[in-house]
Amino acid sequence: MIGTRLRHLILAALALGAFAAPAGAEELMMARVDRAFPEAITQLQAVIRAHGYTVSRVQRVDVGLTASGYATAEYRVVFYGKPDEIHALSRSHPELIPYLPLMIVVMAENEETVLVSLNPTKLSQYFPDAPLGRQFARWEQDLRSVFRAVAEH
Repeated sequence: MIGTRLRHLILAALALGAFAAPAGAEELMMARVDRAFPEAITQLQAVIRAHGYTVSRVQRVDVGLTASGYATAEYRVVFYGKPDEIHALSRSHPELIPYLPLMIVVMAENEETVLVSLNPTKLSQYFPDAPLGRQFARWEQDLRSVFRAVAEH
């Protein structure tokens, strides 16, 4: 079970990469999945692929946390994106490179699994280009759909 202190540490780390919220936009997106971690993370990867994205890697983070003295359950970061889209955006807007690929934090909590991600539309505050805004909005819609599909299965 992830303790309150660790949960706050994780959310604080996410918030460091977050942005000041424009009116009405939530900073973090979250889904609670009524499924054990292994099944949830497998389902998440399948749903990401079904939405036309590629999972570029799944990074373990719990080993480092445990080594630092935190009692933690499974904890991963899933990096994903559409390779052609990422390459094109990296060429046309190199300032976006630090935010690509997109990521979802996955953590076990008791018998459930929690999915957390920054809301992609937060990038519009720093990159106000209209076509980019449409891209960020599409990513948000896709992410909501991914979270919903994983939570419902």
